Amino acid sequence: MIPLTLAEVATAVGGSMHDIPDTELCVTGPVVIDSRQAVPGALFAAFAGERADGHDFAEQVVAAGAVAVLGTRPVGVPAIVVDDVQTALGALAKYVIERLGATVVALTGSAGKTSTKDLVAQLLQKAAPTVWTPGSLNNEIGLPLTALRADESTRHLVLEMGARGIGHIRYLTGLTPPRIGVVLNVGSAHIGEFGGREQIAQAKGELVEALPSADDGGIAVLNADDPLVLAMASRTRARVVLFGESENATVRALDARLNDRGQPLFTLRTPSGCADVTLRLYGEHHVSNALAAAAVASELGMPAEEIATALSGAGTLSQWRMEVTERPDGVTVVNDAYNANPESMRAALRALVAMGRSSQARGGRTWAVLGKMAELGGESLVEHDAVGRLAVRLNVSKLVAVGGTEAAWLQMGAYNEGSWGEESVHVSDAKAAIDLLRSEVRPGDVVLVKASRSVGLESVALALLEAPDGFGGTAREGAAR
Repeated sequence: MIPLTLAEVATAVGGSMHDIPDTELCVTGPVVIDSRQAVPGALFAAFAGERADGHDFAEQVVAAGAVAVLGTRPVGVPAIVVDDVQTALGALAKYVIERLGATVVALTGSAGKTSTKDLVAQLLQKAAPTVWTPGSLNNEIGLPLTALRADESTRHLVLEMGARGIGHIRYLTGLTPPRIGVVLNVGSAHIGEFGGREQIAQAKGELVEALPSADDGGIAVLNADDPLVLAMASRTRARVVLFGESENATVRALDARLNDRGQPLFTLRTPSGCADVTLRLYGEHHVSNALAAAAVASELGMPAEEIATALSGAGTLSQWRMEVTERPDGVTVVNDAYNANPESMRAALRALVAMGRSSQARGGRTWAVLGKMAELGGESLVEHDAVGRLAVRLNVSKLVAVGGTEAAWLQMGAYNEGSWGEESVHVSDAKAAIDLLRSEVRPGDVVLVKASRSVGLESVALALLEAPDGFGGTAREGAAR
């Protein structure tokens, strides 16, 4: 964060100062919400949670070097007291961003936000110092914490924005007003909370509504291949730039395909020219993500050749998202267990099949270890059934459905599509899945693990990489990391 005196912080957040011997004391370190992350110069934002109250750790964080506490009550050490810590955190972020003048790039969409954000960050970092959202910290707390990591050297701030209802993105854009807004897609993620795709589109479009006008430098980067996103062009004052494989896209992918490892290849076309791209990432869905990132970089002055080179060298910055690791015995584990929705499930299954083509020629098999997709509401049964059916249509060798009712629907979909033998199985929990895989997976197999975050299915992937007896040593990371 930029250095701020406690008096400046108090003014920015509308708070009162308590137990502060010198108002010129300066916050020079990060803003943190975990007492264990307190370092000299930090500001500790004390949230009261269900299990712990941050105010109770006030003396501990100051002893660790924190300058002060941002809380809702005096705590006996230097503190700035406010009515609501979350609101104050957002106000401080807005104050800092206005002081900095960095270009704010905001991204949203039903799927691919984190992967695209990681790609944009890696492209823009080539040109100038860039700060970006770590992982998926894209909510009312995570977003201001990311913004507050920016300092005087920061030229680009890349922010992922999530939403669970109408008005959420409008609130986030009010904290960190973007100049460039990217909308990737409108899918089924959280459809149970929103009530339908039209409502999701309404919420996602709040991003482009928040952009400045074209005359003031506002740019809306929209997916030309998604009709609900394309329609958002009428909701913004900003200049519209389209990406996709459609002919009307400004930034296009030509001749997109997958190599025998399941990695996308295509020719990138931007206003500055064409160049070939081979992604290190896995799955055809990353073509659209890469084009969105390329469109942002192109608008910020990067030529096509540099964009293509940077995209071809970009990797995964966030854990458990199509992390591909090859064990010494030749088993490939694809850990995509951070989250899941119908669109990302379909994309992951297609990537699994593409990755398995070369191994299947040598007798290897493809395994889809899948769990519940959360927050689908009344569409849940249909969507889980459809994923199970797709696994059969794609000729996945073995479907392992893990968990309760939703997993049973996955397996039933496969059964109804014609998987009557041992091609699909329903197991009760992650431990049962681990036991099954350890007994049956063999060299050359490719194993995809994917479910919503609440399922915790990453434990299956991690267990497969622990190299128990009979699996032969320590796994090594694949090229996608």
